[in-house]
Formats: sequence, structure tokens, C-alpha cells
Amino acid sequence: MTKPTWNLKSGDIVSLLVLLLGALIVLLPLFVVFITSFAPPGTTPAIVPQNWSLDNYHDAWQRGKFLLAFANSTLVAIAVTAFQLITSALAGYALARLKFRGRQALLLVVLATLVIPFQLLVIPIFLVLKWGNLINTYGALILPTAVNGFGIFLLRQYFQTIPVELEEAAIIDGANRLQMLWRVLLPLARPALVTLFLFTFIAEWNDLFKPLVFTTRPELRTVQLALAEFQEQFTNNWPLMMAAVTIATVPVMVLFLVGQRQFIRGIATTGIKN
Repeated sequence: MTKPTWNLKSGDIVSLLVLLLGALIVLLPLFVVFITSFAPPGTTPAIVPQNWSLDNYHDAWQRGKFLLAFANSTLVAIAVTAFQLITSALAGYALARLKFRGRQALLLVVLATLVIPFQLLVIPIFLVLKWGNLINTYGALILPTAVNGFGIFLLRQYFQTIPVELEEAAIIDGANRLQMLWRVLLPLARPALVTLFLFTFIAEWNDLFKPLVFTTRPELRTVQLALAEFQEQFTNNWPLMMAAVTIATVPVMVLFLVGQRQFIRGIATTGIKN
């Protein structure tokens, strides 16, 4: 059995060094956060703490009430993600397969929503939520982002990469539009669905703006609101804050590592087609 040989050209070596440097730049702050979280409470941050302690994690968990915050953030993130998967699949399929007047104009409108910051819409959204008596409810955290133009565009692009012949075969077997979408297209679009799931879940988990503006009830506090309370005006307990940041970051990091293969495949196979 012959051993594999590595023939690295000078260009490959340079690319590898650049990638390693980029990875180092990205991972170094995370490393500092993780190491600092083990420093004794109230001490000055150091690259390598002289004494190691787990007290910060215990104090951060109790002070931030992370059990309640985790429950609220998980509920909101899963609900928003489910809504976006459903709406993006239906709208993306319609824009990819159905022929109707104004389809391209509607697609442009969907793309235009991507360049409008959410902060510009917060006042009309707040008034609508107030009119519907949804302020200080889970609805205020879920409904404003239940539909997303990026998800619609992503699934529309992915559906266009799937051969139309598969749908024609399903029509011959007697399937209707919804059956084709559910039984044929969605199973084939799993990488794009996982990509949208990760994007949406992580964005909702890290969202501070909606909970800060639309809620005031303590029982609706999310992970990001819990983290914000660790920031004091004049003094900062950095080890305690870094422990809280680590607690809040671990769930989304684990989620991304679990779905990273499908995420990369979904990004790589979603082409830009007219």
C-alpha cells in the first residue's frame, strides 16, 4: 500500500498560511474569553490566570438567571426559525416554479427588504404590536421576524437547481403542488433548510434589539438581556462577564458544529440562477 504524497506548490503554501493566520485572528479573542472566565472573581484579566476557579460560572448562572433566559431564547429562536422555514419554502417555491405576472418585480421587492435595517422599521412595528396588544408577549419577539427575504431568496435559488423532471414525474403519479413541495423538493433541499435554520436560530439567539424594545417583563428576559445586565457603568468584573459570555455562546457553537457539514453544502450548492 503506497503512502499518499503531498505536493504543495508555493501558492498552496501561501494560501495555507493566510488561512491559518485568519483562523488565529478569529480564535484568539474566543481563547482569551474562555481563559479569562476561569480567573478568580474580581481579579484583573490575564492571558493565563495564575489561579483557576469555577466560581465565576456558578455566580454568572445564578446572577443572570440563565435557566429562564435559555428557555425564553430557545422558545423564541425555534418559533421564529419554524415560521421562516415554512414561509421561505412556500414563497421560494412560488418564485422558483410558478409562472405569473409580476414575478420578477416581486422578487426585486423581496431582495429590497434585505437592505432595509430592522431599526428603521421599529417604530411602525411597535405601533402595530401595540395595536394588537402584543407588547410584552412572546408574539412581540416572534412575529416581527417570522418572514425573512434572505430565506425566501436562498430557497428560491436552491429550488432552481433541482431538475424540473422530478416534479413532472410526481405530477404523472398524481401529486399536487403541495405534495411535490413536501415529498420531492424539501427532502432534496435539506442543505439549504439546515443553512437557513442555522442562520435564523443563531441570529435570534444573539438578538438584543427586539427584547430590549418590545418587552419589559422580567419573565420574558432572553440570554442577551441577561448578558447586558453584567455590564456595569463604572466597574466591570471581567472574569464574571467572560463566564457569562461563555455560557451564552456554548449552545450556538455546539449547534453550528453539529450542522456545519450541511451548512457548507447548502452554501456551496446554492447557485445564482435567473
